Amino acid sequence: MYVLELGGQDDPFARREAASAASDVSPLAPGLATARGVTDRARHLAYTHRACELVGTGDPDIESAEAVLEAATLDREGTVAVRAVDVRASTRVDTQAAERALGGVLTDRGFAVDLETPDHTLYAYFADPAGDDETDDAGAACCALGWQAVASRRDFGGRQPTDRPFFQPGSMDPLEARALVNIAGARPDTTVVDPMCGTGGLLLEAGLVGARAVGGDAQAKMVRGSRENLRHVLDGAGHPGRGEYPDPAGWDLFRSDAARLPLADGAADAVVFDAPYGRQSRIEGELSPLVSGALAEARRIAPRCVLVADRDWAPLAREAGWTVTDRFERRVHRSLVRHVHVLT
Repeated sequence: MYVLELGGQDDPFARREAASAASDVSPLAPGLATARGVTDRARHLAYTHRACELVGTGDPDIESAEAVLEAATLDREGTVAVRAVDVRASTRVDTQAAERALGGVLTDRGFAVDLETPDHTLYAYFADPAGDDETDDAGAACCALGWQAVASRRDFGGRQPTDRPFFQPGSMDPLEARALVNIAGARPDTTVVDPMCGTGGLLLEAGLVGARAVGGDAQAKMVRGSRENLRHVLDGAGHPGRGEYPDPAGWDLFRSDAARLPLADGAADAVVFDAPYGRQSRIEGELSPLVSGALAEARRIAPRCVLVADRDWAPLAREAGWTVTDRFERRVHRSLVRHVHVLT
C-alpha cells in the first residue's frame, strides 16, 4: 500500500490523474490519497508530488506518529532521514519537532541518520479536514508514515508557454497540460491526438511522457507555430533532459478541420483537446456544431477522449456516443473556469 502526496487544491482531479500511474486510488485526508500499487509513471504526474510505501497511519499528532513507527516492521538497511509535512497547514504540528522525535525512534532502532544523502527517506504527513477550508471531500484526520518510493519530476516552471519559440495568449500551463494528457492515457506505445492543437502545449506534454503526439489545427499559423515548439522541446534545446523521460516516440502535425481528420478509424489511443472558448469565437452559436463535430470525429479514431472547454459540453458528448466518466471544474481565474470532461 502507498500514500500519495497530492498537489493543488482539487483532490478529486489529482486522484483521477494519479489513477493513470497507480491502482485503487482512494482519498485518505486533505492532500493525501492511498494506492494499492504504483508504477514508474508516477514520476511524470503533475498533481502528485510523491508516492511513499505506507508504514502506518494514526492520529494527527507527534505522539501517535511515534507509536506507529515504534510498532512498525522496518525492513530497511542503510541511512535514513525524516521529513515531516503539515499538509496544507491543516494541523499546526511542529514539523521540526516531529522530525526530531521520529528520527530518535529510528536511531533507537539502529539506523544511522544522514540528512544530506540518505538511502531512505521517511515522510510523516499530518492532515486534518477541519483545518482545510478548500477541500470538498475531506476524508479523515490522520498522520501517515511512508518511505519515499517515487518522487515526481517538478520541471514545469522551466517550460512555460512564454519561453517557447511560438506563443499566443491563453496558452495552457504545462502543469495542467501534463495532468490532462496523463488522464487521457498518454504513455509509451500510445498515440495521442489533439485536433485543435493551438500552440502545441498538450502535444508537448504527451510527447515528453513517451506517447506519439499527433496534432492538427484549422489555422496554418498555429500548425507552423506548433511545429516550432515541438521541434524545440521534443527534438532540441528545449528538452528538459532525456535521463528522466522515456525515449521520444515522434510527432506529426497537419492542417485540418477537427471534424474531418486525415486519420484512419481507430488510429489513436486517445484524443485530448481544448475547445475554443465563447469569448474567442465571433459567433457564439458556431461553437456547438464545431465541438459536436470534433467529438464525433474523436469517437471515430480513439476509444478515449479528454475534452476541455469553458462550459459543460456533456450533452454533446453523449450525443456523439461517449460516456462521461468524470467531469471537473478547474478555476483558472475569476472569469474563467475550465470544464474537464473524461470520456470513454
